[in-house]
Amino acid sequence: MDQTPPGFPGIIETARLTLRAPNLSDAEEMFSSYTQDADVARYMVWQPHTSLEATRGFIAGCIARWNSGSAYPYIISLNSSGQLIGMLEARPSAHIVNIGYVLARQHWGQGLMVEAIRAFTVLALHLPRVFRVEATCDVDNRPSARVLEKSGFLLEGRLARHTVHPNISNQPRDCFIYAACRP
Repeated sequence: MDQTPPGFPGIIETARLTLRAPNLSDAEEMFSSYTQDADVARYMVWQPHTSLEATRGFIAGCIARWNSGSAYPYIISLNSSGQLIGMLEARPSAHIVNIGYVLARQHWGQGLMVEAIRAFTVLALHLPRVFRVEATCDVDNRPSARVLEKSGFLLEGRLARHTVHPNISNQPRDCFIYAACRP
């Protein structure tokens, strides 16, 4: 029996945001918005992009993952202007969906990522075979932990030596694991 969740929708809309599948035409705006920003990349698993070509290559990989169903990297844009402000990637595996997210620095502290994560999580937990949405964040990344808490995720524990964040260290670092589960 196939245990992979059914495909996620191409578009998710909230009061202020649209989450949608990526396009190669997003590269320039994504590069200028956040992929080259060292502050944004600090706790990411990738280093800041040094060229538009690097962002184009990243988006090509996102599109390939979307088309294969191995992940759903949603572009996040503002409804009011259409401005690209970040990304939320969903990685399904059996009954679990692991998410990662990034937001352009100028939009930090406005509740936008909380809005995106909540909308995605509600949708995911209503899919037939999804029972858990989870995310990890570096133990020193308090703003990301707060985003998950405000999104309704519960702290489940600390994962020792879990993830390499190359902008901080080449050694795996401890991370917190958060989850929202279907009752």
